[in-house]
This record gives sequence, C-alpha cells and structure tokens, in this order.
Amino acid sequence: MESTAEFLTPSRSARGRPRKWTDEEKAQIVSESLQPGARVRDVAALHGVRPNHLSAWRTQTRLGKLVLPEPEGAIEFASLIVEEPGSDLEPESGGPVTSHDRPEIECGSVIVRLEAGASAGRIVAVARSLARSS
Repeated sequence: MESTAEFLTPSRSARGRPRKWTDEEKAQIVSESLQPGARVRDVAALHGVRPNHLSAWRTQTRLGKLVLPEPEGAIEFASLIVEEPGSDLEPESGGPVTSHDRPEIECGSVIVRLEAGASAGRIVAVARSLARSS
C-alpha cells in the first residue's frame, strides 16, 4: 500500500507575518476569479487567500489600481454604429429608425436605456453586468 502525504502551506511566513502578495500574483488570482462560473470563495481557497482580501483586490482592479494580465483567449468586441442626428439609414433588421438622446444597450431580448448623458463608466458597468447575466 502506498502512502501519500499532503502539505498545507501556511498563509503566514516563517516569521509569523502575513504573506506579501506581489501585484502580478494578485492580478493573476483576480483574473481567475473573473472567469465565467468562478466563485470568489473557491478561487481564494485554491490560492490560500482570504475571500475578503480577494474581494478587495477585485475592487482595486475595478478602480484601476491593479492591472490584470493580458487575456489568453480571443477578445470579442461589440460593434458600435454612430449616426448623425436625423440620419435616414435603414437598420439591418428592416425596422424603423429611431432616434434617442440616451445610450441604449441591447443584449438578446433585453434593451437597457440609460439616462441622457450617462458616463462611460456607467455604460461599461451596465454592459458588463448584462454580459455576466447572459
């Protein structure tokens, strides 16, 4: 019969101080936690990090204080068509052309109309939220 041994690495250094994570390590862990289906609790446990620390790092990322590594897979972009007011271009769907002074995000059967003058940050937050839910 073979015996196996598992070793758990402590989150504190040999001197008893909390482990210092480099920005690269933090970014890699945050990147893993942002993958579809990933849960903060599970990713944190996998790396020996407390979930609240990982959540704080995710907040730093959102605020631009922590930069994520380049994505490994293909990057998808959404198309954006900007028309002059009063343009008579026909949409691909063949439906009527409507003019809005408010940003509009369409994801499947869901259409989100934001307030006039919505900031780019707000538009991005709504788009990311829609992408996560679909």
